[in-house]
Amino acid sequence: STDKKDDTGSKRQQYGYRRHLWPQNQMYSYNGQWAYCSVCTSAGYNRKPCERKSEQRGAEPMSKKGILAIISGFSGAGKGTVVNRLLEKESYAVSISATTRKPRTGEVDGQNYFFRTKDEFEKMIANEQLIEYAEYVGHYYGTPKDYVFKKLDEGFDVILEIEMQGALKVKEKFPETALIFITPPSADELKKRLVGRGTETAEQIEKRMSRAVDECPYMNQYDYIVVNDDLDECVDEIHRLLQSIHNAKENQQELINMITEDLKKYK
Repeated sequence: STDKKDDTGSKRQQYGYRRHLWPQNQMYSYNGQWAYCSVCTSAGYNRKPCERKSEQRGAEPMSKKGILAIISGFSGAGKGTVVNRLLEKESYAVSISATTRKPRTGEVDGQNYFFRTKDEFEKMIANEQLIEYAEYVGHYYGTPKDYVFKKLDEGFDVILEIEMQGALKVKEKFPETALIFITPPSADELKKRLVGRGTETAEQIEKRMSRAVDECPYMNQYDYIVVNDDLDECVDEIHRLLQSIHNAKENQQELINMITEDLKKYK
């Protein structure tokens, strides 16, 4: 009803509602009990965590660091489309790459890329400020470490869309990284998609198919394999997968410690 909407809005304003950053199913502590924020629930945000300041309700939300995930796959598997759909959900962020190439018309520094000179980029390499980098067609491309870690600390799950060799290098440096490989349901479907894009010649398509054969062994080095047959199902599956990783014991040490300490009063 209109009254309910008005009441919800006033509550959101009263309690200083801010955009939710943490993953679904996160709860907050209030007077020693764990619960979802009733205000946010009434506003229709019952599947999101409460992020109001502790002094407003005496609640202290648990910190929740984001997950670093890499999505790779064959050319034509639909990686870019999947990543763009995931970014429509507010708990995700995509890494902004640094590059030495010149900005194209309409591109904005810090939004499309971090544009750097060759000397600046090589200093970033020397100072180990990049998670990974590569040289392509005479220009450097890389993933700035500070930007990614900042987003992770803010509670975002950060998605990198990079090729297989680069992904494995990141995994070697940061073992907690989730490697997700997207594949079409069949080789014929992959070729059909490449042809359907209408951006390449028949010869180029054959080269991409041949390259896909060479890339197959990489699948065994990834953590998760997801079939992109139906786009909506693929996006939902990856979303559920990433949310489930938050529940792994390695990512729940703060909760484990809290419960352990809380139970000691009954010993």
